[in-house]
Amino acid sequence: MANGKLKLVLCWHMHQPHYRDGQNGIYRLPWVYLHALKDYTDMVWHLENCPQAKVVVNFAPVLVEQLQDYADQLNQWLKNGKGLTDELLNRLVGNTPVPTDLEGRKHWLELCQKAHAPTVIHPIEPFRKMLDAVNHCAEKETSIHYLNEQYFTDLMVWYHLSWMGQSLRQQDKRLDAFFASEGHFTESDIRLLVEIIRDAIVDIVPRYRRLKEAGQIEISMTPYGHPIVPLMIDFESIKQSMPDALMPESSGYPDGENRARWHMNKGFELYDKHFGGKPRGIWLSEGAMSDAAVKLLDEFDIDWTASGEAVWRHSCECSMIDEHEMHSKRALYQSLQLEQSQCNLFFRDDGLSDLIGFVYK
Repeated sequence: MANGKLKLVLCWHMHQPHYRDGQNGIYRLPWVYLHALKDYTDMVWHLENCPQAKVVVNFAPVLVEQLQDYADQLNQWLKNGKGLTDELLNRLVGNTPVPTDLEGRKHWLELCQKAHAPTVIHPIEPFRKMLDAVNHCAEKETSIHYLNEQYFTDLMVWYHLSWMGQSLRQQDKRLDAFFASEGHFTESDIRLLVEIIRDAIVDIVPRYRRLKEAGQIEISMTPYGHPIVPLMIDFESIKQSMPDALMPESSGYPDGENRARWHMNKGFELYDKHFGGKPRGIWLSEGAMSDAAVKLLDEFDIDWTASGEAVWRHSCECSMIDEHEMHSKRALYQSLQLEQSQCNLFFRDDGLSDLIGFVYK
């Protein structure tokens, strides 16, 4: 505490794994574009409206890559109706017909309820009523058979509308008519909704880049494919934190250290393309850290990295740090360095992080 101010770094980790199948290109889950509509847009909106807020935003390169892919595919559908590689979007635009069999219809209904209902679904009354009419029906399976195509069209539109963040609802006036409606959406409504989704996704990375260039935020990254770098370099590193863990039969990850370098360089390439320059900080995937991984960051002249409190505690125990010192957490609230290393290490206060992420919301 200095001059009545608490030194606190807020680091927001924007990460979705690579949901696209490596063999056929199909997205197995829709969370990249749905969270883009609700969370990535709202976060940058809050920052834009509070210029005095200084934060670190960490982007996984595979997330940025997938956002670009969604934008490209939505553009192609709007131009020439080209099919999409996301099951949910294909259902929204009508490329996937409404199934006639019971199991197919039940699956459609399940897809449109994958959200935290109290905050996402229930506030939209027409959407809630549509689902209640089926979910609370004594003859549920029979009633599903009699639902017409318009029901499923409306269901899919409402589901996407429910994922729209507060910033989009307040700023994009094209959404006003949707939320004032009772349903019965048409093909032109769906096309307009796709344009809204496309526009929101296209603008996400440029908005964060503008804040970075203005000096308001710092943007860090993880290695490209979100690999567990310590294990890539040396399987034996797992014993530092889990001495009793079962070890794989293989003696090590094939050419692991060079592959870790590839993930770093590939990440830098995408970072420069989308955000400009090179990141000062790297959040190693899953906060996994080892001496060798930190030395790799030194090799790339990285200023800082960060991890969780559990990693700090294990390190303190291995270093025979006084228990009182650990209990007070004084050593947690400062940057640390390994011997003969330049990279600064920061460790999250897990209790505070959990309060912000899960309780205060």
